[in-house]
Amino acid sequence: MQTQSVDTLAAVAAVDLVKVYGSGDTAVRALDGVTVGFARAQFTAIMGPSGSGKSTLMHCLAGLDTATSGQALLGGTDLTKQSDKVLTKVRRERIGFVFQAFNLLPQLTAAQNIMLPLELSGRRPDPHLYGHLTESLGITARLDHRPGELSGGQQQRVAIARALMSRPEVVFADEPTGNLDSRSGAEVLLFLRNSVRELGQTIVMVTHDPSAAAYADRVVLLADGRVAGELDRPDITSVSDALQSLAVAR
Repeated sequence: MQTQSVDTLAAVAAVDLVKVYGSGDTAVRALDGVTVGFARAQFTAIMGPSGSGKSTLMHCLAGLDTATSGQALLGGTDLTKQSDKVLTKVRRERIGFVFQAFNLLPQLTAAQNIMLPLELSGRRPDPHLYGHLTESLGITARLDHRPGELSGGQQQRVAIARALMSRPEVVFADEPTGNLDSRSGAEVLLFLRNSVRELGQTIVMVTHDPSAAAYADRVVLLADGRVAGELDRPDITSVSDALQSLAVAR
C-alpha cells in the first residue's frame, strides 16, 4: 500500500492505482497501488526496469487503459469513472500524445496532421501558436509534405506540434526519441523542455534512456509496479545510478 499523498493541484495523478492483467494463477499485477502526482508546467520522466509498470501507468493516466482499482485523475476528473464516449472526448480535447512510432496519418500533409485533433473536436486553431510551434520546431518549409517525405526527426516534430496545438492539460510522451538518432532525439527533448518553460506545458514522458531523462525536471522511478523513488533536477549520472540500484535490489 502506498503512503504518499498527492498534491490536489497536480495536473494528473494516480491514487492507489492498481492494474491486474489476467486472472488466477496467470494474473500479472502491473501496478500495485501506485500513488503519484505530476505537477503543472513541469517535465517529468517515468523510468524503471522492463516490466516495472511505467507504460501501464502512463496508459491508465491517459485514459488509454482501464485500471483495476484506484483513481486516475486528470485535474478534477477521475478517468476511471468515465464512459468510453467521455474518455474519447477527454483524450481529444485535454490530452496530447507523442509516441515512439510518430502515429501520423500517411495520406495527410504535415499541416493537416497537426490540425487534425482540432478539426475532430470542432475547435478553431490559434494561428499564433501554430506559427510559433512550426517555426520553433523547424518544420515551416515541410508543412506541405506527407510523412513518407519526412525524416524521422521531422515526423516527430510534426507529432509534437500536433500534440501541443490543442493546448492540452498534459502531454504524454512514450519513448519519443526511441526511433531517432542522437542529434534528432536531443532536438526533440530540448523542445519538450522549452515548451514547459515557454508555454507552461505539462509533460509526462516514459523513457528507458538516462540521457533523455536528464532533460526532465523530475524523474519518478518504478519497480515491480510500485513507486521506488524520485529524483529532482536529474542528470545522466544520478539517473544511471538510481536505475542501477533498482536492478541490484531486484
